[in-house]
Amino acid sequence: MTYEEQLAAIRQYSYDKMSGDATGHNFDHIERVVRAAKRLLKEEQADPLITLGAAYLHDVADDKLVDDPDKLELEIKEFLQKIDLTDEQINEIIYITHNLSFSKSLSDNPPKLSLAGQIVQDSDRLDAIGAIGITRAIYYGGKHSETIYDPEIKPREKMNKTEYRNLDDETIINHFYEKLFKLTDMMNTPTAKRIAQKRNQYMVDFLDEFKAEWNAEK
Repeated sequence: MTYEEQLAAIRQYSYDKMSGDATGHNFDHIERVVRAAKRLLKEEQADPLITLGAAYLHDVADDKLVDDPDKLELEIKEFLQKIDLTDEQINEIIYITHNLSFSKSLSDNPPKLSLAGQIVQDSDRLDAIGAIGITRAIYYGGKHSETIYDPEIKPREKMNKTEYRNLDDETIINHFYEKLFKLTDMMNTPTAKRIAQKRNQYMVDFLDEFKAEWNAEK
């Protein structure tokens, strides 16, 4: 198969898996991550098939979205073999998708990603901030019946993955402090860092307005 045929097959596979998501990780999110990855690829010399393939597949086996991520990873491997990717290509894509999430960064020894992986990670994180990020945070929190805001509940610090994933201790507004405001400094590539700074300021302005309205200051 040609590169274009392989990428088209991966896109269709991702669409089949993610189009029904209702947590803010649906195929619209996937497409935005892919577009961001294409933008970053114009500045960074990474393998486009690995980068865009991982971008399309990065949420298919996410352990916060599926009950059996190991089963899904095996299915992804078998699918990629059928469209003639090499074992080396498959292993790198799986490594990227398995290790790019924010929760992986909470370990004492976070995984190191290749340049392709860094681009996908940056692209995914860019979609978690700014106007889109605000919308997705509210959408995800609503899906999981999170409290919108409680001034008595302070943002959590120094969490491990289990604590971070415990939504009983989460509010939608605290999620900005516990994750989203941290992402700008965690970007890997210069272009992503530049984009993130503008999007981060948009979130700062939003929360200033939100709290002013909450307290009837406006």
